[in-house]
Amino acid sequence: MRTPIPAIALALSGLIAIVAAARATDVATVPAYDAELARSVGADENGMRAYVFVLLKTGPTPVPAGPERDAMFKGHFANMRRLAEAGKLAVAGPFDGVDGWRGMFVFAVKDIDEAKALVATDPVVIKGEMVPEYHAFFGSAALMMVPDAHKRISQPEK
Repeated sequence: MRTPIPAIALALSGLIAIVAAARATDVATVPAYDAELARSVGADENGMRAYVFVLLKTGPTPVPAGPERDAMFKGHFANMRRLAEAGKLAVAGPFDGVDGWRGMFVFAVKDIDEAKALVATDPVVIKGEMVPEYHAFFGSAALMMVPDAHKRISQPEK
């Protein structure tokens, strides 16, 4: 039996938040509570916030290998960078392709309609290479720290 997507997303968000927090700071020096940090990541009193999880599945019109596909994926990555820099995309990444699961986004937005508007700007969706499935969920606000932490551990583009 397959685990429901919201349960997978919640488990993934918790794991990512724990790893990011553990790697970002020395646990011995972390204060018990940082009100300014909580405010900056949109946390409620329990350190949580609303997100929209988007599962990207294989779409009806795969783009064949070649320059058009290369340009589509270049645009896909540029779009993700833009959304992360705007504070809308907390986490994204690929899946293994099993059962048509290709990737995921975790958006820090108020509702599914806002997530749909953001996903509609992605070239892989525009071209039909992938189709999105949307799920609202509640997870650790620490996910909002992932884009900045990622910049610190990835080498600059050449």
